[in-house]
Amino acid sequence: MTTSPMTTNPLPRVVSPAEWQSALALHRAREKAATRARDALAAERRRLPMVKIGKDYVFEGESGPARLVDLFEGRRQLIVYHVMFGPTWQQGCVGCSMSVDNIGHLSHLHARDVSMALVSRAPQVKLAAYKKRMGWTVPWYSSNGCDFNVDFGVTVGEDEKSAVSVFLRDGDSVYRSYVTSGRGDEMLGTVWSYLDLVPFGRQEKWEDSPAGWPQTPAYDWWQRHDAYDDKPALTSTGA
Repeated sequence: MTTSPMTTNPLPRVVSPAEWQSALALHRAREKAATRARDALAAERRRLPMVKIGKDYVFEGESGPARLVDLFEGRRQLIVYHVMFGPTWQQGCVGCSMSVDNIGHLSHLHARDVSMALVSRAPQVKLAAYKKRMGWTVPWYSSNGCDFNVDFGVTVGEDEKSAVSVFLRDGDSVYRSYVTSGRGDEMLGTVWSYLDLVPFGRQEKWEDSPAGWPQTPAYDWWQRHDAYDDKPALTSTGA
């Protein structure tokens, strides 16, 4: 470590350009290995089994009651961010709020047949007020009138926990395919990171996916968010 003449804070070593290039090359090789390892984990995740959701949960949405299947908005895959916001709280969890702040434009997920929703136990009137305060556009549903939070392990006694759950729809049948919590969701926030969680993945031909999975050439589906028609996209596998 070196010390800058302008501050007492420690700084990285200052080296020659050649030494810096050498150190960078070694580090980037490890970064590429980590990328390949994440690709392999995503491929494994796409092959995970699912569990059928047997209970008919009813949420309170911004436009009235909604069943779990309604949260898909007609698409086949759904990502639910379980935001910590208890019924008596006056505002959402600060960590969850930071995560929701980093959710990108939903049209990019919609283009890959993926919907996203927030779910919390606070009543809808509190959620709507906080959503307006934060300037969010992600649909937010209250589970205050059902057992959803308890059944999915994000409300334990008086404690609220954050998590991200992934669901797949086949007609009106809904299945849970994946869940992560704790530090598992701290790297989320880009369309790529979210698509790597869902059963069909990014749906690009380079991906290692099971036979019959919907796939298109890489880059072909990319659009500026105002160019999408924002309708369910890949429906070749049926709904």
